[in-house]
Amino acid sequence: MQLAEKIMGNVSRSVNPHGLERRLAQQIATVRSRGPYAGAKCALILGGSASYGLGSRITAAFGQGATTISVGYARPPQDDFLGAAGWWNQVYFKRAAQRAGLIAQNFNANAFLASTKRLVIDYVRQELSTPIDLLVYSIAAPKRVNPTNPDEVWRSVIKPIGRSVTDFSLNLEQEKLLEQTVAPATPAEIAATTHVMGGEDWELWVETLRDAGVLAPNCKTILFSYEGPQATAAIYHDGTLGRAKRAAEASAHRLNHLLAPTGGEALVSVNRSAVTKASAVIPGFSRYLLALLTAEQQLKNHETVIAHQDRLFREMVYGRQREVDAAGRLRPDARELAPATQQLVAQYLPRITSTTFTPTMPGYQAYRREFRQLSGFDVPGVAPEFSMTELAGLDY
Repeated sequence: MQLAEKIMGNVSRSVNPHGLERRLAQQIATVRSRGPYAGAKCALILGGSASYGLGSRITAAFGQGATTISVGYARPPQDDFLGAAGWWNQVYFKRAAQRAGLIAQNFNANAFLASTKRLVIDYVRQELSTPIDLLVYSIAAPKRVNPTNPDEVWRSVIKPIGRSVTDFSLNLEQEKLLEQTVAPATPAEIAATTHVMGGEDWELWVETLRDAGVLAPNCKTILFSYEGPQATAAIYHDGTLGRAKRAAEASAHRLNHLLAPTGGEALVSVNRSAVTKASAVIPGFSRYLLALLTAEQQLKNHETVIAHQDRLFREMVYGRQREVDAAGRLRPDARELAPATQQLVAQYLPRITSTTFTPTMPGYQAYRREFRQLSGFDVPGVAPEFSMTELAGLDY
């Protein structure tokens, strides 16, 4: 089967499994090259199939030697559909971990459901001798069912609050920057987004696992947030997503009160901007990333997701080099927001418009390469071919 890449708007509709396997191997090699460090013994990653969640799982397993459990829903292969990238990331991670003598368990399930929480609890009770001492919450989802009223579905939106915002957004399918105006969110949309993207479900996970007796007394739990510069504030920090993240930070304070008496802690990490499948659809965000990637190329200070996550856990979560802000949040994004980088970003941003944009721009070339690699394409040395017979024997 010849693998043809398909991008619709800013959504990838195809995968190259071999490219995903090679990319995962490269990420594992990055962590291994930095040596082992003391950390978790049993890590539960919620949203472990891609991006920051996958990076967290890789550093937990191949940096800390931890048993890892991942919950993340992705469409599996069926008929002539090769499946979603997240499904393959989970499969290849499990195979790599087992080859290294590590325990790895995947659950392809909706993390919001009570039944999924029971699956994890039963697995830990029946199959493991070590309780969970690291819980990573890295969920980016479009909707969530109200756990107390199954007839109510909350849907998240990416909108500003209080006023409309006009900006340029990248369309990868057309390779153009298009002007886009986003209307302000309604109060109902703000509330729904907070229910989906805030800290409610994070709290439910911690409380449910603790009540079930499968959480270690000294468990650390961490949720990923985003602050960003002023350039993205209107649509992110000051918008519905930012409002949800403020709610998540309030959840962290409540969880700290719950965990601290036994030596545990709840952390919020403000991560750097990254090319992810979720960030690709945030209005105006891609334009900022074009400027950021251009600046980082010039300064030679770009940090990949896996390098970022390894530094976060190695130095800040389990090390003694914590960088925190006034709110107590970990700030591994400090490198991105350093004055030298942001001064260059401020120079490039006004030059990136729908009339000046060309696909040959260095920042765009870097953005497109990173986006394609999320689905296994544009990975050096990987052929665009796959046989469905290779599905035989793969263990999810």
